[in-house]
Amino acid sequence: MKKRAAVLCGAAAVVASGLTAVPAEAGAPHAPETFRATAPAWKKCGTDDYPTLQCASVEVPLDHAEPSGRTITLALSRIPHTAKKYQGPLLVNPGGPGGSGLTLAGFVAASLPKRVAAEYDVVGFDPRGVGDSRPALDCAPGHFDAVRPDPVPTSPEVERANLDRAKSFAEACGRKYGDLLPHMTTTAAARDLDVIRQALGAERINYFGYSYGTYLGTVYAKLYPQRVRRLVLDSVVDPTGVWYDSNLDQNQAFNARHRAFMDWVAKNDATYRLGTDAEKIEAAWYAMRSALKERPAGGKVGPAELEDTFVPGGYYNGYWPYLAEAFAAYVNDEDAGPLVEAYENFGATDVAGDNGYSVYTAVECRDAPWPRDWAQWRKDNWEMYERAPFMSWNNAWYNAPCAYWPVEARRPERINTTGQVPPALLFQATDDAATPYQGAVTVHRRLERSSLVVESGGGNHGITLSGNACLDRHLAAYLADGTVPRGSHGDADAVCAALPDPKPLTSKAAPGTARGSVLHGLLGSRI
Repeated sequence: MKKRAAVLCGAAAVVASGLTAVPAEAGAPHAPETFRATAPAWKKCGTDDYPTLQCASVEVPLDHAEPSGRTITLALSRIPHTAKKYQGPLLVNPGGPGGSGLTLAGFVAASLPKRVAAEYDVVGFDPRGVGDSRPALDCAPGHFDAVRPDPVPTSPEVERANLDRAKSFAEACGRKYGDLLPHMTTTAAARDLDVIRQALGAERINYFGYSYGTYLGTVYAKLYPQRVRRLVLDSVVDPTGVWYDSNLDQNQAFNARHRAFMDWVAKNDATYRLGTDAEKIEAAWYAMRSALKERPAGGKVGPAELEDTFVPGGYYNGYWPYLAEAFAAYVNDEDAGPLVEAYENFGATDVAGDNGYSVYTAVECRDAPWPRDWAQWRKDNWEMYERAPFMSWNNAWYNAPCAYWPVEARRPERINTTGQVPPALLFQATDDAATPYQGAVTVHRRLERSSLVVESGGGNHGITLSGNACLDRHLAAYLADGTVPRGSHGDADAVCAALPDPKPLTSKAAPGTARGSVLHGLLGSRI
């Protein structure tokens, strides 16, 4: 590590401070009377999977401190309630930031027990800047076009190439959306939720968030505790680390999941013929990475794209059989075709544009401070790389535009609620890589009267409505009548066993047929 870092000392980059200074948003919620929300005009937009889906839109202030000023449009979807007993709207969010929630509404309504789903209007929404909301951000189309520079900056030239990409992306966002970027924050998105609540005519909302959606939900509960009826948080973001520290913390956890994948491949040597020694299999994976640096597979998959392809396996082990087949074909048969196919299925980012990534950076870069001196990033990430080589540098470059972001960062919301918020229900896998376990414990302690359900031994990110009947029973009971478990299992109130690891494929099949795959396709592969 020290030798590699020393090579780069001559390329040290202190980031220029050409920032747009903007006032931080006020911490206290604005009075609901300051903006008059208009009821959505729902129209049919059903699909084969969700035929009763309806769509609409709602106007919200661009700047909630100026409610009479410019407005922007948020796209909504819903599956209407059908039961006589009505428990209000259940707003659902898949995370990101940058994830679209429109289809998630249909998935949640179809996956909950019918008697429970029938009592809610399950409402999806595209947060500001996302998907069908307008304006939608798309800072630099083609930013992830293959083949990108190697993420591991083993020379000043490689580091400079990656820094130039990060800086150009930040500059493109500033040029195209300079008027929007100051308002792309989790706090603003939480205030948007309250406008949606008003538009729906609800005194209180029920909320169900995955991944980053848990942070959005906790910020809403902090700002509007009296407006929360039920609060479900699955795979919980640690609010004390947003966002630089939390992204560093992910790296060791993803490295551990990558090694768990190698263990699984070793146990299935009869199928993959890569041996029974997980360490040697991992060495073969890194040898594949080195070979792709010299000759990208299909002209598309170099080291960066390879890591992009295998990162989703750290979110959901249902992808392991597909990734293992591609890995084995390349190593055993010198066949790059399956690897290119896996990249196109799992690794290619925003092939229709860069909306998701544009919103991700816009929110995370503005939400909280990031180091502006690249020397700090270099030091932290080389140290992390020595412990966790799998995706440390890939993750660093994914977030590196924040070092150059044209809008000054604000201070993150401090999450701490009182008895005004009804008991929340949290779900967390012990080995989740994207949102490590301790974050859920932190939020559990900060949300007074909350209950934590733990999936012991589980490594997936997004664990409810994915086939674990024990978890789903707790979810259904809570949504039915507010029941939460109260136990004494260490930090947890209830513990569910993880599902078994997947089995190798018995035939050629496209990913996405199992219910868990449907959910994880909706959640995406970055928080």
